[in-house]
Amino acid sequence: MNGQYRTHTCGELREAHIGQAAVLSGWCETFRDHGGVIFVDLRDAYGVTQLVLHDAAQLKGVTRETVVKARGTVVLRDAETVNPKIATGTVELRTDTVELLSAPAAALPFEITGSESVREDLRLKYRYLDLRTQKMQANLKLRAAVIRRLRENMEALGFLEVHTPILTASSPEGARDYLVPSRKYKGKFYALPQAPQQFKQLLMASGVDRYYQIAPCFRDEDARNDRSPGEFYQLDFEIAFATQEDVFEVTETVLYDIFTAFGSGAVTEKPFPRIPYKDAMLNYGTDKPDLRNPLLITDLTDFFADVAFKPFQGKPVRAIKAPGCAKQSKTWFEGMLQYALSIGMGGLGYISVTEDGGLKGPIVKFLSEEKLTAFRAQFALAPWDTVFFICDRPKAVNKLAGQIRTELGSRLGLIAGDVYKFCFIVDFPMYEYNDETRKIDFMHNPFSMPQGGLEAIQSQDPLDVLAYQYDIVVNGVELSSGAVRNNIPELMEAAFAIAGYSAEDVEKRFSAVYNAFRYGAPPHAGMAPGVDRMLMLLAKEDSIREVVPFPMNGNAQDLLMNAPCEVSEAQLREVHIRIR
Repeated sequence: MNGQYRTHTCGELREAHIGQAAVLSGWCETFRDHGGVIFVDLRDAYGVTQLVLHDAAQLKGVTRETVVKARGTVVLRDAETVNPKIATGTVELRTDTVELLSAPAAALPFEITGSESVREDLRLKYRYLDLRTQKMQANLKLRAAVIRRLRENMEALGFLEVHTPILTASSPEGARDYLVPSRKYKGKFYALPQAPQQFKQLLMASGVDRYYQIAPCFRDEDARNDRSPGEFYQLDFEIAFATQEDVFEVTETVLYDIFTAFGSGAVTEKPFPRIPYKDAMLNYGTDKPDLRNPLLITDLTDFFADVAFKPFQGKPVRAIKAPGCAKQSKTWFEGMLQYALSIGMGGLGYISVTEDGGLKGPIVKFLSEEKLTAFRAQFALAPWDTVFFICDRPKAVNKLAGQIRTELGSRLGLIAGDVYKFCFIVDFPMYEYNDETRKIDFMHNPFSMPQGGLEAIQSQDPLDVLAYQYDIVVNGVELSSGAVRNNIPELMEAAFAIAGYSAEDVEKRFSAVYNAFRYGAPPHAGMAPGVDRMLMLLAKEDSIREVVPFPMNGNAQDLLMNAPCEVSEAQLREVHIRIR
């Protein structure tokens, strides 16, 4: 710093600087007039320094958040004015001159220091003010540090950074494309990439051994707390001559380092647990289980098969043991029932253990002594334990049981907040039956390699075929899906045929990958953990928008830049579009 605007930052001055001349520049955060002695908190990206002035005229035209330059001498604060909450709290700048570096700031739409309590749409409209807060500055720095560390890790593991196109062709990859009309080719469109999926596979066919990039992805889908509408970033990578375990090793190495370096809790030791999809759905009720929750789901369908309890007859039954839950109040149990009704359940049955070891609940009278004995043994029941029951249609029961498990864990305070529990979900089904279209569809990525190869595709029931497909999950948040890719054209045709695509359809819709594989492509696999979701977890934020510098709101609107917006008729004519 050459001293024209500053010799030090607002977070730099210490007692070692006492007696030195200093020039600081920043935003005027607060003013305090103590009878002719005026104190100003001057803030920049590095911290806050207190200015001391004795002439109010020096602050003529200065309002809160005005940018100024202050010149003066560093002095020791009086003992009673020391501020231990800031790094510069033992010194202050006895200010000789103040110079405006901006126009006087207008009246603020909200208090900068209290912006967290302001409604989100207002914060996003004035995002440049919101980003001035200490929390948002910290999130910006965290984002930069994490991305830098990700790159360092990938480079150390021998990966080559390659940037793939932003303007590309529309491709059916699971979400709606953002379309970009062509001026030069009337009636034709580019699309923004939902992910670099086909390009990463083309790089494998091009001879790149280990590819990665911090890739922007664009999907026209609805917002959630852990999903930003419009665009997001992922650590996209692919490895040639790789198995599923090769991908897991890279993922574990990188994510363990990131969450250990930047997180505030213990991280699952490597190797991360591998949980088959079928087991995850049965034991946790979801394919993205929160392993911080110790509660497990038990299948009791066979147990109740010969019990004359009408609500459970002919349907799958799941149960969750909640230790010590019977001590909860009647109001607590009524709250759980209301929650169950709110998610579409017809009720929430349970059996509780009394203090003396007896069993009570509306279902007890339907169970024989033999059944009650078996029930006690299966759940190793102790006084005050409660077992909750979930019964519904086969396609709904696991999801409902998972929601009850999560709610119980939350209401009973069982979910630790200072730990990162990772796992891989593996062995996803290749296909699923679509009740609406009444046909078989791909369950996830259609480019996945089926387990058992061509023989499995030709000989097994399609709904029994598993894929080399996997997710990485932490604390109930899916960071990424990935797969071993199908790199054999004949096998690709056979796999797509089951989902109703002809060989001609495959060649037409995925021509680049399909044709590239005809010229020789190595076995390859990869995945793409979401950077924004990582940051949300590391910063312990409830919404992904808190770690995105300029996000859209929940309705996919950019309130700062007023997008989407209308454009002129001339612009529409240039790209051959008429609004209907």
